[in-house]
Amino acid sequence: MIPEAWVHLPFFSRDWPRIATALAAETAPVYPPRERLFAALEAAAPDAVRVVILGQDPYHTPGKADGLAFSIPDGFPGRLDSLGNIFKELQADLGVARARTQLNDWAAQGVLLLNTALSVPEARPKGHDRLGWDRLVGEVLGALDATPRAFLLWGGPAQKLAARYLSNPDHLRIETAHPSPLSAYRGFFGSRPFSRVNAWLEARGEAPIVWAG
Repeated sequence: MIPEAWVHLPFFSRDWPRIATALAAETAPVYPPRERLFAALEAAAPDAVRVVILGQDPYHTPGKADGLAFSIPDGFPGRLDSLGNIFKELQADLGVARARTQLNDWAAQGVLLLNTALSVPEARPKGHDRLGWDRLVGEVLGALDATPRAFLLWGGPAQKLAARYLSNPDHLRIETAHPSPLSAYRGFFGSRPFSRVNAWLEARGEAPIVWAG
């Protein structure tokens, strides 16, 4: 379950046993499913990460969180919420109309889709914010800091962690409001993150991200 490419991080020996015990004792259902807790890290080894999208915590609705931040399993019948707003901005930014809700194709291109908390109890947004997941995310950011990368920091929690753990001046850092329906109109819409990331990658001689799917 622990992603092999990240197992060297101190979190997994120091903090994970305690968090695993706390999750096992949680009385409410926990999302994403236990086998998908580290899906974002499993999908992208450190050397493969080119872009980091950092959000807040997983969806707290049954069947919605799949372990990749903002991603939703294809065929989910409910509202898209944050992902729907991401798609609106993608359409406005690049003219791309994306219908596929699962974002594993982004992950396969080196986009690390991470949240500042990797679990949430059902119907309790931010319910695991103080569980200690920030230690893992901080270590991940620290491990990625040496090489210039693009960081999309969506929301206050993401921006606070980035301020603590990222120091490389050569990163592309785009800080906006979270794409949640509660905050997207406070700066997420109109931020054009997808075209800005691709322009930065291409200026470095790298292939752009294919955001369509």
